[in-house]
Amino acid sequence: MRKTIQVGGPDEVLRLFGPRDAFLKRLRNAFVVEVFARGGEVRVDGAPESVARCQAALAAMQSELDRTGVLSAETVEQIVQKNLVGTEADAGLPAEAASPEGSWPEPWPGVLAQTPGQAAYLRSLFQSEVVFCIGPAGTGKTFLGVAAALNFLRRGKLQRIVLCRPAVEAEENLGFLPGDVFAKVDPYLRPLYDALHDLMDVRRVKRYIESDIIEILPLAFVRGRTLDNAFIILDEAQNCTVGQMKTFLTRLGKSARLLVTGDITQIDLPPERRSGLVDAQERLRGVHGIRFVWLGEEDIVRHELVRRILSAYQREAVAPAADVLKPEEAEDAAG
Repeated sequence: MRKTIQVGGPDEVLRLFGPRDAFLKRLRNAFVVEVFARGGEVRVDGAPESVARCQAALAAMQSELDRTGVLSAETVEQIVQKNLVGTEADAGLPAEAASPEGSWPEPWPGVLAQTPGQAAYLRSLFQSEVVFCIGPAGTGKTFLGVAAALNFLRRGKLQRIVLCRPAVEAEENLGFLPGDVFAKVDPYLRPLYDALHDLMDVRRVKRYIESDIIEILPLAFVRGRTLDNAFIILDEAQNCTVGQMKTFLTRLGKSARLLVTGDITQIDLPPERRSGLVDAQERLRGVHGIRFVWLGEEDIVRHELVRRILSAYQREAVAPAADVLKPEEAEDAAG
């Protein structure tokens, strides 16, 4: 959907967009729209509801300019928060995330939890600073995690997203890969890119990556970093070693959120190396401020055959008792 808004002359557009386009960037991030100016016109492109809310915010900003002749960052933020969907400004959480167990959070427009397990997962992401989500393929671990990260970014609660994934191949040696280090790790990060592209326009994703709003961080390079004011996601964490997991978890900076996802039934490490995710779920159980969420076959939302395939493999697999928590243990750890 596209809307064109008349705002006067170029000088008014400059005041409306703020110093160095700071207010423009806030509108783009908050409402997930593209905003362009030409002469005295402002064009807004995006989903119909997002465009309507951005248009309402622009109208309120124009009214403030007409009334006082100036726009402050605080005023713009108040206008943005008032026009956002499902936010609870005082708590800094979507209203659904703070609501009773029966309601399911909507982290991103058009994205809804499809099972009770996914709903519990989303609530954990908004209520806890460190979340581990463990479950089989197709349960939405990565997709919902990226959607929640974009929610924090849209509401201005965090300033960037950091995406990590171990570069471990699934029982297949690809050999030498050309290019710089980022080109070499790019194939391992495709599931994270896929989730971003499913949720946002490709051009916006590219712009966010180029401006470091979204940072692709190879796991090998996290040592020495302190990740402040960021939503940090470690995907496929079952392929981290114990040392790598410790290094990653201790990168957590101020005003940051950290999500670790993985499937402990698909570990690609050599047999002699212990999975850092398996170790973490044993070592960190009961640590205050850390939430564990376990998803199961009932939470698989990929093609229905995925559930049957996993069931067929699990009938023959015998998992070590130390690697899988019993349901009552999972409940204790989640609490």
